[in-house]
Amino acid sequence: MLIKHEFEVRASAKYLFDLTQDYTLRTEWDTLTTEAYLLNDAKVAALGVQARCIGGNGLAMDIEYMSYKPNEVAAVKMVNGPYIFDHFAGGWQFKALSDELTRVRFSYNITAKPRWLSWILTPILCFKFKRETEKRIVALTSYVERQFVASP
Repeated sequence: MLIKHEFEVRASAKYLFDLTQDYTLRTEWDTLTTEAYLLNDAKVAALGVQARCIGGNGLAMDIEYMSYKPNEVAAVKMVNGPYIFDHFAGGWQFKALSDELTRVRFSYNITAKPRWLSWILTPILCFKFKRETEKRIVALTSYVERQFVASP
């Protein structure tokens, strides 16, 4: 099931892209994660790099970057994750509307397991994930606003 969120943030596409893909800063703004880090000694996110995100509920998901175009798009797929996910993929697109305004689109494709119950579990999982993503968007926007107010 596909989930999409589109919103605007008063910041450059470069700033937002860099912030959202920086795993040293991830837990400062991301309400879905309490711990996030790159795997296999990677220093920065990039095509083929894997990362682990651990949620407040203790569930961990390992993802791999399938697309990585700085300032434009980052797309991942789950390579190892919580028992409830049969499939998880996500993409973040950044479109500069001006030097200081960016349209951001989060999209996620989620399928629950076990497969024989997926028809009922996937909509429930997506409903919860959609609500959590809405909180994440508010947190990201608030974090960015605080950074620019704090800057001289």
